[in-house]
Amino acid sequence: MAQTNYSDIFKNPLSLNNPITVQVLGICSALAVTVELQPAIVMAISVTVVTAFSNLIISLMRNTIPSRIRIIVQLVVVASLVILVDQILKAFMYNLDKALSVYIGLIITNCIVMGRLEAFALGNKPVPALLDGIANGAGYGIILVIVAFVRELLGSGSLFGFKVIPQALYDLGYSNCGIMLNPPMALILIGIVIWIQRSKMKELQEK
Repeated sequence: MAQTNYSDIFKNPLSLNNPITVQVLGICSALAVTVELQPAIVMAISVTVVTAFSNLIISLMRNTIPSRIRIIVQLVVVASLVILVDQILKAFMYNLDKALSVYIGLIITNCIVMGRLEAFALGNKPVPALLDGIANGAGYGIILVIVAFVRELLGSGSLFGFKVIPQALYDLGYSNCGIMLNPPMALILIGIVIWIQRSKMKELQEK
């Protein structure tokens, strides 16, 4: 595969084919885990790890998986990786694992993960498949981080749990925008990101 193709594989999910803003996948977790920046980053890393390694494993097995049971095999691979990620979080980041609740487990049914297995890993070699998984996880994670940054900063006046808005502003009458902590605001912020992206990128504008 040519170097330019490797470049496209990595760059497209970050912009022209972003899983959230273009394909509109993974929206549920984007609404649920972006109240604070830290859980959003952990969720983004978790999805990236699962997507990357499930792509790699399925690509390595692609010539031996019978077509009629491919979905079952994919689910077993993804579920095994999700369990591994969940156990690591429980061991080293218990509070964050508890905060993310069921959403780590729901990576198993994440459309991004299953979509990349079907659309890419089954038809490509291991290295491009691994790169595609990393890129799509990163594309997903970038949107989560942007939304979580805005929601935590404006909704709680903090980042990573530390207060960043000076007390002097509160003394002058500033108050946190509590509505930012409600799930609908995540959807509105994602809509704004989509609008900005489409206004900047002519390739995404409808003709």
